[in-house]
Amino acid sequence: MAPRATTRKLPRSFYDRDTVVVAQELLGKHLVHVVGGVERVGRIVEVEAYLGPHDLAAHSAKGLTERTRVMFGPPGHAYLYFVYGMHWCMNVVTQAEGVASAVLLRALEPVRNVHGRTQGPALLCKAMDLDRRCNGHDLLSDDLYVASAGREAPPIRVARRPRIGVDYAGHWARRLLRFYIRGNAYVSRP
Repeated sequence: MAPRATTRKLPRSFYDRDTVVVAQELLGKHLVHVVGGVERVGRIVEVEAYLGPHDLAAHSAKGLTERTRVMFGPPGHAYLYFVYGMHWCMNVVTQAEGVASAVLLRALEPVRNVHGRTQGPALLCKAMDLDRRCNGHDLLSDDLYVASAGREAPPIRVARRPRIGVDYAGHWARRLLRFYIRGNAYVSRP
């Protein structure tokens, strides 16, 4: 068995920055979820940036609600929401408390102990065992966090495209706020 890469949990300051910058810099990082003592690890290969209440595609555009409370909180927390009555999707809260911006994790490349498809936000959550229990979770914890990929991480080329499934958001639907690793086989929709 090959030795594990040396990874480092990302600090709060990583998340407390411009959402577009955080979104792009999440690419290639490792999402880690420890379940029953087993470390599930996936490489983040696709994300979407949601820029706060002025972004009509963001959940926070409807204001502070019970559902969006985590988005309005401090950076570096997981915002999970339920869609279509059956799927969970995970976001990473960015910028200062009250800004209400986040980055949706859209696809992962399995690294360790990840089974099932990971191309799409709902499939990613299912494969990583992420659900309601993780909503509001501090990403500086020891059981759910994002880490650097280590020194041997390959260089990446980032592609920019419009976000998926936000046609209702007018001109915000056309903004190039989806980022992915060009040429990666695990991207949900190149």
